[in-house]
Amino acid sequence: METDALVRQAWLLLEPDLQQLGFELVEVEMSRHAGAPLLRIYIDKEGSGITMDECTQASRMMDPLLDSADFLDGRYMLEVSSPGISRPLRKPAHFERYCGEPVRVETRAPVVGRSRFRGILRALDGDLIRIQMGNVEVALHLENIKKARLDL
Repeated sequence: METDALVRQAWLLLEPDLQQLGFELVEVEMSRHAGAPLLRIYIDKEGSGITMDECTQASRMMDPLLDSADFLDGRYMLEVSSPGISRPLRKPAHFERYCGEPVRVETRAPVVGRSRFRGILRALDGDLIRIQMGNVEVALHLENIKKARLDL
């Protein structure tokens, strides 16, 4: 199964149980580490943020869930962490929450001849985010966003 499909499957599988524990699923990433698949999960919660103990709690919940769903064949590594200072922006609510903040965005397909953007997140306008880059404002469709992070 391709990486994007695995990421979507992980979201569907994990998000409801994480919400029951009071956590927000911020991002899911798949990569390789030392030859083995690495599933990296970023979680957060309202208020004070996420602690190491809460990451451990979430990991203990996810392990059997992923195993019983036969998520990946063979061995893989699971990493659970806070989104950190350069937190990923994935959901429309993330873009709304961080309007006025500096961001870095990478698109799947080029927009105005480029795929990387850095500027101030001005608005979420329907399915578009608006980024102020100097004197120019660029509108990017949410579906075209490959990666977006705060740029603090």
